[in-house]
Amino acid sequence: MHAAPIMIVVLCALAIGYRYYSAFLATKVAVLDDTRVTPAHRLNDGNNYHPTHKWVLFGHHFAAISGAGPLVGPVLAAQFGYLPGLIWLVVGVVIAGATQDFLVLAASIRRNGRSLAEIAREEIGSIAGGTAAVAILFIIFNALAGLGLVVVKALGGERFTTSDGTILSIPGSSWGTFTIFLTIPIALFIGLYLYRFRKGRVVEASIIGAVMILIATWAGSYIPGSALAETFNLSQRQVTYALMIYGFIASVLPVWVLLCPRDYLSSFLKIGTVAGLVIGVLLVNPEMKMPAVTEFAAGGGPVLPGKVFPFVFITIMCGAISGFHALVSSGTTPKMISREADARVIGYGAMLIEGLVGVVALIAACSLAPGDYFAVNTDLRVAGQYEQRLNELGYVPSEIGQYEQQTGEELEGRSGGAVSLALGIAHIFSNIPFFPALVSFWYHFAIMFEALFILTTIDTGTRIARFLIQEIGGKAWPQFGKQDWLPGTLLSSLLAVACWGYFILTGNIDTIWPMFGIANQLLAVVALAVAGTVMSNDGRARYLWVVILPMGFVTTTTMTAGVQLIQRFLVMGQSSVPADSFKGYLNVFLIVAMMICVTIILIEAIQRWMRPPSSADALPAGEAAKA
Repeated sequence: MHAAPIMIVVLCALAIGYRYYSAFLATKVAVLDDTRVTPAHRLNDGNNYHPTHKWVLFGHHFAAISGAGPLVGPVLAAQFGYLPGLIWLVVGVVIAGATQDFLVLAASIRRNGRSLAEIAREEIGSIAGGTAAVAILFIIFNALAGLGLVVVKALGGERFTTSDGTILSIPGSSWGTFTIFLTIPIALFIGLYLYRFRKGRVVEASIIGAVMILIATWAGSYIPGSALAETFNLSQRQVTYALMIYGFIASVLPVWVLLCPRDYLSSFLKIGTVAGLVIGVLLVNPEMKMPAVTEFAAGGGPVLPGKVFPFVFITIMCGAISGFHALVSSGTTPKMISREADARVIGYGAMLIEGLVGVVALIAACSLAPGDYFAVNTDLRVAGQYEQRLNELGYVPSEIGQYEQQTGEELEGRSGGAVSLALGIAHIFSNIPFFPALVSFWYHFAIMFEALFILTTIDTGTRIARFLIQEIGGKAWPQFGKQDWLPGTLLSSLLAVACWGYFILTGNIDTIWPMFGIANQLLAVVALAVAGTVMSNDGRARYLWVVILPMGFVTTTTMTAGVQLIQRFLVMGQSSVPADSFKGYLNVFLIVAMMICVTIILIEAIQRWMRPPSSADALPAGEAAKA
């Protein structure tokens, strides 16, 4: 099977979904109305509330929601073959993911940009609201740890001992670290350029920023072997600390200084790269070397635990449906949207692009020979346990040595998905007609591309966590809850980065990523339940099916995966190694706590749906007529 026909079918499906299904949601379910003044105008404070150009905000929103999930999830799920992930990506994004993002965004715009937890408290009840706030915090910490670990694995060096006593060392990527570091001052410059020096010159700033990023990628090629190599050759622990420092700084600065311009620049690069990859797939038409369904669909794979059901649905999340997106749709974006009609292209449209990102990532990974894919994604600590099985299946490394020579990097055992995806992207780009066959440049460009996806989620996610911590703490200490009180901002940001940083420092990809998947999908259940309650309270209960269908499916798959992971972590908890035992029982506690929180919210929401809306909940007569 070749990739071009797959890409054509996917593009048609996404176009049909946007043209018809999003139009139905906008006119019948959300009933968008441009005569309403949005909170960005009404509450404009120049900091959190700030009217923003539609396409700049599209860039910010897309950059914020498109973290590592749509890139890494499909790559890891390629262990099961390309077909299960492909079906889930296309169907899931149209029916579930984009629907959730759009409906939560519309609800938050109508409620002064309130957070998902605040909307849950107002629309469902105080118990659901408090439970949602706690659950969301747990989930954010898991999500940011899962995303951050991907960057750590791709950039950081590591030294460890295998089960047979062999000492192995993987060097860090000084080229990649240098390039990604430079994107921060570039974003700061573009922020000043766009909002102070040349206000509103969006195209101008975009071109300058894109050129500067490409120059930074090219300049990175001179770092290995230079006097700066040691400075940027970081260990995984050092990369983690650097991420924590970045997340803290980005959380406390005004949005226009770093978050918005960085996200816009990142989205410009992301969308341009994805468009280039789509064109590349159509031109190169790479062979899908990974089988449609592999033997590991029945379980026992070296990359992920468990069987294709339910694990493909929690491994591929952000490209199909992601609860984390609901935090952005009820966090920074509704405070910046200029008119309600923009919510359709920003909420629904941006999620469709993310689904396309997931498909491109899946194709890139599956264009590698299976043996090379598993050589990169199997942790060297356990590689010996799977070697015989992989050889029996014919999954023997064939080109990994050539790839290492071309990229100048050690690639075996770089688990986490980012490295194998970068190889697939480099393979496609270097074979596009008239594109230079510079595998090393394209590989490091892809690493930078992936890291930007993640960093934009880390800055936005940490900011959202800061809002929630201040919101919860403000109940006991009102001064702490004030967004403009600097000590509260600093302390809440520090608490946020400390929590997700701890999980990165103590976890690995085969435990953190499934935990991230469980957390993320349970949050999607919460978001859909809240969106459904808003619809019911607004007198649109006849359209509840648009949330019940995806909510029911995601609840089933995620709860099933949760039970299976609990069983696995209970075994880990019985380990004789104290650190492993603690991690096992901690993971069990977190999963059980999240499942209980979500169950409480579901019960409260469904009970609310079954009651007729009160006069206080009902829509004004004029708006009801529009519905």
